[in-house]
Amino acid sequence: MATKAIIAGASGLIGSNLLQLLLNETGYDEVLILVRKELAIENKKLRQLVVDYNRLNDYSESLKGDSIFCCLGSTRAKTPDLNEYRKIDHDYPLQLAQIAKMNNIGQYHLVSASSANPASPVFYSKIKGETEADIIKIGLPSLHIYRPWVLTGNRKESRPGERIAGAIFNILSPLLVGSFKKYRAIPGATVAKAMYKQSLKKLDGLFIYPSDQIQDLSESGNG
Repeated sequence: MATKAIIAGASGLIGSNLLQLLLNETGYDEVLILVRKELAIENKKLRQLVVDYNRLNDYSESLKGDSIFCCLGSTRAKTPDLNEYRKIDHDYPLQLAQIAKMNNIGQYHLVSASSANPASPVFYSKIKGETEADIIKIGLPSLHIYRPWVLTGNRKESRPGERIAGAIFNILSPLLVGSFKKYRAIPGATVAKAMYKQSLKKLDGLFIYPSDQIQDLSESGNG
């Protein structure tokens, strides 16, 4: 039976790496990406659906498959309007999860953050935590939440703060051992690889992966 993956956020750091994996590997026969405008990529497995994220429910009939990978996210610099920021980091992922439940999509994979905490006084961490909590409440059959620490890799947009943090943590990473391993910088490609490998296992239940576990999963022999 043909298998189909759906990616939201395929142009970002993690999403773009995940897209290349899904197109190049044999785990999925079809890949549907939700885009605001079409990407300059051609592949026989790829289908692009131009969407207005404010009207996601209008596309629900087209959002059917085996796995949804939600790699959506923004920054305060890119989206200073807090209401718009909340839409991208909370509302859209939540609506996608609701559609996944309605359409009986087997798996939902969410990129969150290591600091996710709905009780946090920090806006970013609070939003990530609320998103996790609200999606968990939906009761999806297979929900995977990835909590990477500082991400490294080549982004299309400029994020100087993240670049500086990534450079610092790349230097410090060899010194972070034991319980501190979760504070090592992690490449976006590594997160994408872990997501892909976990999706092939077809696990049921709720799974939350801290940054060091994401690294281990990407290096495992499965998938």
